[in-house]
Amino acid sequence: MSADTSTDAAAPRLKRTPLYDEHRALGARLVEFSGWEMPVQYSGILEEHRAVRERAGLFDVCHMGEFHIEGPGALDFLQGLVPNNVARLADGQALYTQICNEQAGTLDDLLIYRLADARYMAVVNAGTMESDWAWFTKQAAGHADMTLSNDSDTTGLIALQGPRALEILQPLTATELGAIAYYHFAEGTVAGVSCLISRTGYTGEDGFELYCASGDVVTLWRALLEAGAPHGLIPAGLGARDTLRLEAGYCLYGHELNEQISPLEAGLGWSVKLEKGHDVIGREALLAQKQQGLPRKLVGIELRDRGVPRADYVILRDGKPIGALTSGTVGPTLGKAIGMGYVSPENAAPGTEIAIDIRGKAVPAAIVPLPFYKRAK
Repeated sequence: MSADTSTDAAAPRLKRTPLYDEHRALGARLVEFSGWEMPVQYSGILEEHRAVRERAGLFDVCHMGEFHIEGPGALDFLQGLVPNNVARLADGQALYTQICNEQAGTLDDLLIYRLADARYMAVVNAGTMESDWAWFTKQAAGHADMTLSNDSDTTGLIALQGPRALEILQPLTATELGAIAYYHFAEGTVAGVSCLISRTGYTGEDGFELYCASGDVVTLWRALLEAGAPHGLIPAGLGARDTLRLEAGYCLYGHELNEQISPLEAGLGWSVKLEKGHDVIGREALLAQKQQGLPRKLVGIELRDRGVPRADYVILRDGKPIGALTSGTVGPTLGKAIGMGYVSPENAAPGTEIAIDIRGKAVPAAIVPLPFYKRAK
């Protein structure tokens, strides 16, 4: 995330979501993120983080990409594209997965929704949307029995997250929210707006992601803020989104995942289903990693002394470099300095004493299990 908001005439114009004017009216601090001008905070990262953990927060996620895959060949196409098993989805269910290159490097991580028989939606990251679309269309060559459409520009997406999300949202819809299980969804109307109501999120809390037409997203945003105000709902930005997901041990593309890192190395082996019997892209490289062992593993770290760990800080053991952090912060819920990074398997055991090089000082730390935070059920 960069805080550079310069308006140099030579710089490309940043994209804006339909909620841009709402953010300005709410006093948000806007920054560049993956080519978009997005709110990093409104009232403050710490306050927004705590609101999501204790009450609820509302996020603009309209910058994400949405692709639709439809037709008799849609399932076969997706089974060859991602390592998770799309065939196990029922109507109204979603799964988390990745797209990989032939070397098992991760091109992106995404959600796939089964809307109906032979109808799917893939939700991809904003920063990789264009390259993902090129990859989807390239791999679709020869699949004449299906169609692809990129509906990112016409789709709005808001995330309502926190322990009070259900009680805030329920009065606005006739859809029985309690009947929607985790990683399932229903189509319904919220505050008069047609929505896909998904029980998913990126904060480690219960909550819902609401997909609607981009032209309706302002109406939906305002209705949610008004309904949630008595419950302590506040708007939240990218800063809180990052601290929340890090405490929950969720990977962020471009940090824990990239084209050189496989899902297995990132601890996402639970989402790699090579036994599904489909020739998925990257299968041979993923099999080789499973059989020969991983060259590195994603681990959690916790500082034992004062300091703030950041991405790219070197991880030391006995004074020697053994890896580098991919993310780091002081976890507001935990009151501890935490981070994630990659080390070799022999250095990955929880309890291993290490240090983090913070501006030339070796700050004592330890490898700890992930996630750092898990909400009470």
